[in-house]
Amino acid sequence: MGSVSDMPIMEDAAKFLDELNIAFEINALSAHRTPEMVMEFAQNAHTRGVKVIIAGAGGAAHLPGVIAASTPLPVIGVPIKSSNSIDGWDSILSMLQMPAGIPVATVALNGARNAGILAAQIIATGEPEMLKVMVDFKKSLGEKVVKANQELANVKFKCKTN
Repeated sequence: MGSVSDMPIMEDAAKFLDELNIAFEINALSAHRTPEMVMEFAQNAHTRGVKVIIAGAGGAAHLPGVIAASTPLPVIGVPIKSSNSIDGWDSILSMLQMPAGIPVATVALNGARNAGILAAQIIATGEPEMLKVMVDFKKSLGEKVVKANQELANVKFKCKTN
């Protein structure tokens, strides 16, 4: 993440990865304040066994793009609505509008949980055990909707027809 102030958002990705027992790192790296550290991290992540990078940043949000330019790994960007943000649009657009050849898969504003899910899905493409976990996870999402509709069937209103 670009700053430790991003942790309240980014911890949603960490919690999801933790639930699935997927090992991960957490780093505060600033594309503007510590560019050398960002480059070292991005260029060497794959040599440490990292399979996908989630990069969250607010404001100008250059971190995901700088990492994507410097690594062969897939990068997932989490735009963060920060104190210096233009309602988060600056962060969103700086991740979405990447030049050809430097993709950043971008999730919703403050959408770190979806970044964690997408990272797990990417990892699952090469790991059959994780693929089963992700199949089960997706199935559970549907089961939650079925259960919610069962509970809604018990909600009574004078004009409700179902």
